[in-house]
Amino acid sequence: MTRTTAGRRRPASGDPLAAEILRLIRERGLRAGDPMPTELELIDHLEVSRNTVREAIRGLRALGIVDIRHGHGTFVGEGSLTVLAPSLVFRTLTDGGPAGLLNLVDIRELVEVGTMDTLAGALPAGTLARLDELCDEMVRTSLDPEVDREFHRTLYAGLANPLVGQLVDLFWDSYHAAESALTLATDEQNVAHTAEQHRAIVRALRAGDPRLARTAMTEHFADIRERLTGLSESGVES
Repeated sequence: MTRTTAGRRRPASGDPLAAEILRLIRERGLRAGDPMPTELELIDHLEVSRNTVREAIRGLRALGIVDIRHGHGTFVGEGSLTVLAPSLVFRTLTDGGPAGLLNLVDIRELVEVGTMDTLAGALPAGTLARLDELCDEMVRTSLDPEVDREFHRTLYAGLANPLVGQLVDLFWDSYHAAESALTLATDEQNVAHTAEQHRAIVRALRAGDPRLARTAMTEHFADIRERLTGLSESGVES
């Protein structure tokens, strides 16, 4: 049984020692990229064994909160949301394949449509030009998924809230990872139609029309949802 530093209360749930390390990070004002307290410091401060500290650090590393750079040391991590992707993919696949994919699309739509009011008329000319280029690349590459990813990533790169872009990335990655794990009986997307949907989003944002931008983004997700609904009704090939 580990001892607790005097005056500290352990949380009722979760990993108590990991919570204490997180508390220490906050108390010292450490930020992503800063060196973590050494193993000996943690042992002394938390009054626990070396193995107990190492186990807690491994757990925090799995969450992206701690970054171990071999040969350099242990640092505060970014706490990236990408660590949630495996759980989301698993949940999606166990939620019935296409039906699970629809759940991910619903959340992406909530996030992305909700940003249109902020982005309309606010994107710099360079960003709008890059979005135009990506629409052209969609046609040239027959809708390469990475081009679509870059389009949506570029949209949110300049937002003051970095969590928006991270959430979009998380659900994009989870969607495509789950989709690749399924064998779906589906027709190829209409390349020209899908590219034009993205162009409509850019035109509305350039015009500074949030209502039109929301409509364009909604129609884009409606098209995805229509294809997935057809898959849910027709089933998944084994």
